[in-house]
Amino acid sequence: PEVLYRELGGEAVLLDLASETYFGLNEVGTRIWILLAEGTPLVSVHAALCEEFDAPADAIERDLLVLAVRLCDAGLVTIAR
Repeated sequence: PEVLYRELGGEAVLLDLASETYFGLNEVGTRIWILLAEGTPLVSVHAALCEEFDAPADAIERDLLVLAVRLCDAGLVTIAR
């Protein structure tokens, strides 16, 4: 709730008001952010990205997990079970 999100030309900027952490996302990262913000599970985010982008599923999975960990480490998302 304390993260501001602005989309600028297909890319996004995130700002955590509590920590003043700034985070920039490219087009794919922006799509991931939107899906995560909707509460979409990672497995479903992966499936959506595989349908929307022309890249091997294993590369999408690797990049998705790297970004998810970075967002988590920055306190911008939390893991829900």
